Amino acid sequence: MYTIQANPSGTRSIEVSNENLRTIEKYTLFRHLIDSNGIVDEAVLDKLKLNIRSLIASQEEDSKDLLDLCIDVIYHNNMKAFGLQQLIKLYLTWLSSPKTEVEE
Repeated sequence: MYTIQANPSGTRSIEVSNENLRTIEKYTLFRHLIDSNGIVDEAVLDKLKLNIRSLIASQEEDSKDLLDLCIDVIYHNNMKAFGLQQLIKLYLTWLSSPKTEVEE
């Protein structure tokens, strides 16, 4: 379990599980999300939400992993652009770290 900072002052945070990160990887949710300017703002967060909604609507199979990601992280009350930027940083760190067989 990881904790990301949801605002610049550090008074709000969001818990992110390994399963949430695996779901992001499985559906490549961050691919082509950020424009060429590299700025993560509320429009980028809205784009991510719309992409996930579209994925859930188009799937015929169980999308419990996407729903869990939405409930736990993406639609969390504290999730704003700063939190999304921190989530992307966590995801990139998680991707580059060696995977262990036994996870929390």
